[in-house]
Amino acid sequence: MGERLKFEVGDIVKLKKPHPCGSREWKILRVGADFRLECLGCGHQVMMARPLVEKSARGLRKPGGDSPESEKKQP
Repeated sequence: MGERLKFEVGDIVKLKKPHPCGSREWKILRVGADFRLECLGCGHQVMMARPLVEKSARGLRKPGGDSPESEKKQP
């Protein structure tokens, strides 16, 4: 099987299906047997079981880790 993702509070997870507002990205607010997620598009919060989140996750990123290399480059 594939490598399991390490979920932490504050991470941004991209899910398989979009929320009705159109966003696929969710911020993790709580980790445990179930997750509390906040939609980054509209701010709606939902609780989801851990197996469902692990199955539907398509990507995981840290909140400040978008492009640290671009900050280092100076002309």
